[in-house]
Amino acid sequence: MKIGVHGKEFDKQSVPLIERIFELLGDHEVVISSRFVGHLKHPSFKKFRWERYEPGDDLSALNMMLSIGGDGTLLETVSHTGSYNIPILGINTGRLGFLATISRGDTEQALIQVLKGSYKLDKRSLLRLESSNQIFGNLNFALNDFTIVKKDTSSMITIHTFIDGEFLNSYWADGIIVATPTGSTGYSLSCGGPLIFPRSQNFVITPVSPHNLAVRPIVLADSSEISFRIEGRSRKFLVSLDSRVATVDNTVELKVRKADFTVSLIQLKDQHYFKTLRQKLNWGLDVRN
Repeated sequence: MKIGVHGKEFDKQSVPLIERIFELLGDHEVVISSRFVGHLKHPSFKKFRWERYEPGDDLSALNMMLSIGGDGTLLETVSHTGSYNIPILGINTGRLGFLATISRGDTEQALIQVLKGSYKLDKRSLLRLESSNQIFGNLNFALNDFTIVKKDTSSMITIHTFIDGEFLNSYWADGIIVATPTGSTGYSLSCGGPLIFPRSQNFVITPVSPHNLAVRPIVLADSSEISFRIEGRSRKFLVSLDSRVATVDNTVELKVRKADFTVSLIQLKDQHYFKTLRQKLNWGLDVRN
């Protein structure tokens, strides 16, 4: 089996964990991202052999991808795998971990199960950005969210928003978020957006610090096309797709729609989205329960 690995910089305490991961992968062909290779400088890694890949390389031959880090690392991993639909296992060495759900303590047993093929796939939808100047090139997709936020001024901006060509609202705010169900537990949640079950086939539009308190998040079918026109005292604004950020001006045309491919997240057979919510949000820990 050919397995890809991407990860973030780690501390000395994580060396034994990552060493054990490579030991478990010993019978397989391993391909590691160039960025993660740069962090594998500890002497204990010299005994392992791997190939290196660069973001943008053809990874279609991979059978599985490991993401070692937090949710941000997994989002970077998705930008590497793109539309190849490679199953991704998220090993959480970070903090919260809605996407990278395998904890340090569970990593060995989880990886043993996965290498035996004892897992299920959780298909997640993505959104795609269409812009008049091809802002992000071929990486114009996001698993979590697309955002527009102010940049060079403390003043709010106005984001005129249209759904399938019909005017929705002019958001007078610090910005706006368009999140997938997966992204509903991210930036959107921190701005008051709802939790959305992954298979709900929805987008949610959540304003960031709106001036009008009557403005609330709205849930839309993911078959919708969402377009924007931006105004403000500054001509420059920030837009983002997951972890990728770019500066644009108010002449750029921006449209968001559902991507034509999905991401496959590996889940162990005793895992479920509801269980993850209970664990990560500490539901049910009130002493009255």
